[in-house]
Amino acid sequence: MDGVGIQGNAALSGSDVEGKMATAPSPKFLGLFRGVLYDYELFDRSVLQRDLERVERYYRARGYYEAKVRAGRILYKSERHVEVTVEVEEGAPVLVQDAQIDGISVLSPKEAQEVRTAMADSVKNGKPFEEDPFLKAANSMKRALTDRGYAWAKVERRADVDLPGRYAHLFFTVEAGPKATFGPVRIEGLGELPEPPVRRALDFSPKDVYSTTSLDNAQQAVLNLGTFSSVEITPELAEPPPEGAVVPLVVRVQPQKLKSVLLGGGIELDSIRAEAHLHVGWEHKNLFGGFRHFTVDLKPGFDLYPTRLPTFNPPTAFLPEERLRADLHQPGFIEARTNGVISQELNTYPVLLSSAVDPKAPVLGYLEYKGSLGLDRYLWKLFGAPTYNFQYNRPFTYKGTLDSDLRPIALSYVDLLGHFDLRDDKTKPHKGIFVQNDVQFAGLGGDARDFRIQPEVRGYIPIGKKVTVASRATVGFLFPLNYGDAARGARDKAPGVDRAAWVRDIELIYLRGFFSGGASSNRGYPLRGVGPHGSVPFFNPGIAAATLASSCEISPKNTHYDPLRCAVPLGGLSLWEASLEVRFPIHGPVSGTTFCDVSDVSSNRLTLRLNYPHLSCGLGLRYDTPIGPVRLDAGYRIPGAQVPSGTDSRIDGDPGTLYGVPIAFAFGIGEAF
Repeated sequence: MDGVGIQGNAALSGSDVEGKMATAPSPKFLGLFRGVLYDYELFDRSVLQRDLERVERYYRARGYYEAKVRAGRILYKSERHVEVTVEVEEGAPVLVQDAQIDGISVLSPKEAQEVRTAMADSVKNGKPFEEDPFLKAANSMKRALTDRGYAWAKVERRADVDLPGRYAHLFFTVEAGPKATFGPVRIEGLGELPEPPVRRALDFSPKDVYSTTSLDNAQQAVLNLGTFSSVEITPELAEPPPEGAVVPLVVRVQPQKLKSVLLGGGIELDSIRAEAHLHVGWEHKNLFGGFRHFTVDLKPGFDLYPTRLPTFNPPTAFLPEERLRADLHQPGFIEARTNGVISQELNTYPVLLSSAVDPKAPVLGYLEYKGSLGLDRYLWKLFGAPTYNFQYNRPFTYKGTLDSDLRPIALSYVDLLGHFDLRDDKTKPHKGIFVQNDVQFAGLGGDARDFRIQPEVRGYIPIGKKVTVASRATVGFLFPLNYGDAARGARDKAPGVDRAAWVRDIELIYLRGFFSGGASSNRGYPLRGVGPHGSVPFFNPGIAAATLASSCEISPKNTHYDPLRCAVPLGGLSLWEASLEVRFPIHGPVSGTTFCDVSDVSSNRLTLRLNYPHLSCGLGLRYDTPIGPVRLDAGYRIPGAQVPSGTDSRIDGDPGTLYGVPIAFAFGIGEAF
């Protein structure tokens, strides 16, 4: 099979129709070559005939009872290759004329209106009569009742279809039954695991009014303990309903392995670094009992310096690094469904910021400690996590002399993270919306006092059953209260710049400011490639502040400008980013995407420079794995859509090219957003 085409369809998309057919074109490797890696699809006339029947049935389910489907053309391109064209005559649809609900007179006016609303959300007068929304309406009406205590509620449905008139009358009959309360709870499948933490997470109280939403929330709360692979809560609805309408519950759980060891590794190769690391981890999901979840991860590795794309310079130094993280989650902290969280990190890593290599500059590194203490909780789809955080960064050099003005930095801040998640799938969303906000206040001790906020919204729209349009937008604002002025003065070449204050500002903005570019940001740029670039004094030890500021002045008259020391990413105080992409299947676990990203980072407060779009568009490949899709994206920076015409490009640095093409590659696990 070389191809399958659909003709004559207008109401339903060709991809939806093809999705109902077993006859399918042979897949192409990388979208180009058939018969490479994937087997050919074979043509079978009997399968095609059954496909035509399935497509007609699909049209009837969508309200097109007069639809006729036939194989319009079978084209033999050669002795062994064939293309099939399916012709569709859709006809006029059967429309919903009205819908009637019986049996809601026994309900309160508010309850009756909830049932009507549940029906109206799925079936609408004047729209095609479709089977799935008809079934969904009945289920939604039943859910509206079971959410309000009517555990034995039943909803029967019937449709009278007039084919000559092309309309349908819909009838729903409601039997509410008695209002119920929760009864005793029996938990099965725990084995040797303790029962009290599960009961605490379920949080059912005797005589609570029965609610399906309460059951769903309880199921999610037990899953959030992180110890069970599945949780099923079954109400025991006796017939007829017992006196008092008490509903016992059976909770069946399937524990996961409580202890696990992780062993793996990874590599990173881009325009900034070439890095390899091991990954060793240990996890215990019931540490000391009580479902305490403890994880520890160690990633030892090294950077080959200055090896990177596209030059592949031979390494002159091996820069060792490590990242160690330990987390402890205590469920049922303070109240039934709130977790206490303690996180500790100890990291050692090189600070590699630019694709350009200055052989005279020292290679800076940080010994970093991060610790946090806080809470997290889910409330339906809403998640909140207030934490107190402490961070200590001590600079050192892998190579060269440490600048005498470079000092350790301590940060102390409160972080309030919250998100509202209405996506259908967290790993591979197809529809829904995700809204997040991250608010931080630094100033409870430490070297920085500031306020930082970054809201973000993501949306997913299905186009057919397997194609998704995904979008993302975020803005970020940082308001420094005790730093930033010296760095701004150096950029403006103010006289009398205090070098030590300048160094301190640069460090704090690097640790607290915004950057853009990279695999989960603007994919046409390397990591931190978008935003203000300039001179960094501790990469130029021994040079006076005024001399460095003067030699790196952005001016056509400045003949001493050297990008190796004057075009280092600085970070900024204002950020905006937006992305739009179309995700589509290719074959089996392989899928693709087309995307466009825009972003900018400004060194000024509350400044969104929308005329600095830094537009990049490109293509990507995905390969599904149990931990999420492994992805590779290639982004091309669109000429003329980077910064305003006439702007000196040195203000944003030079992201470099790959073999003369303004392109960047981004590799990661999980979707970009």
